[in-house]
Amino acid sequence: MREERTALEYYVLDVFSNTSYKGNPLSVVFTKGILDLEVYQNISKEFGYSETSFVYYSSSQKALNVRSFTPTGFEIDGAGHNLLGAVCGALLKSKSIFHEQNENNRFVIMKNAPIPVSVSFDPETQYPIVQMHQKSAVIKQEIPTYKIAVALGLKIEDLDIHHYVPTIVQTEVAHTMVPIKSSKLLNECVPDLQLLIEISKEYSFEGFYCFTLTGESEDYLVEARFFNPIIGINEDPATGTAAGPLIGFLTKNKYTKLNQEYKILQGVKLKQPSLIEVMCRENDILVGGSSIITMRGELYY
Repeated sequence: MREERTALEYYVLDVFSNTSYKGNPLSVVFTKGILDLEVYQNISKEFGYSETSFVYYSSSQKALNVRSFTPTGFEIDGAGHNLLGAVCGALLKSKSIFHEQNENNRFVIMKNAPIPVSVSFDPETQYPIVQMHQKSAVIKQEIPTYKIAVALGLKIEDLDIHHYVPTIVQTEVAHTMVPIKSSKLLNECVPDLQLLIEISKEYSFEGFYCFTLTGESEDYLVEARFFNPIIGINEDPATGTAAGPLIGFLTKNKYTKLNQEYKILQGVKLKQPSLIEVMCRENDILVGGSSIITMRGELYY
């Protein structure tokens, strides 16, 4: 007798992009509740994207629940592309996911913690535009420039921008902000992933957000690359959990202003350009953008 298997609907969205096959791909799997840990991990491994998000609507909590896993089985925190894509996917599937919440107090649940979000719809495409509310940035430890330079295959002087040094910054997740002199150096660097892992362990943080500041002629403030090999992400084309700390870091250093929106370009090296919208406010940081459905189907377990 053939074993009966459960079918789950999924979308693959390109996050922080309005164009398919650009941005950061994310699989969003719709469930009817909590699954076994092994099922989350197996499905995430099968998709192979940097993260897979699992969502269901909880009537008791009156909120969308989200859990996200890497292909190596690591469950992640934070309001990044994994959360933005999950909310966009749920809204594209059903626009009623916030119907039981106050319009001025919308939130989703991630690992039992509420994360505030703001939602609007593009007047032309009707794609959802989601802003995630991250906590205010906490500036933590500086890391010796020479250690980061060696791990990135760069010289110490390649990392000197406006007297900034590599610094651990946290909103939802702690990452190190790494200033690099030019877009050319940024895109030519070849990191030693094992050295990056060793530095992450030594200083207790996750990823490396390498950035260069652009001129006023560009419509984005920063170009960035992100490496997070300690959780199995060698390079990511769009990273909301790092974009929030970066705008917080730049604002605390008086380079950017409170309550002004800026854009971060990421993913150029991977040929998956992504635009992340960021704003530092008095009591939180907004990280947002839109997503587009690129694939849709059913999976079985």
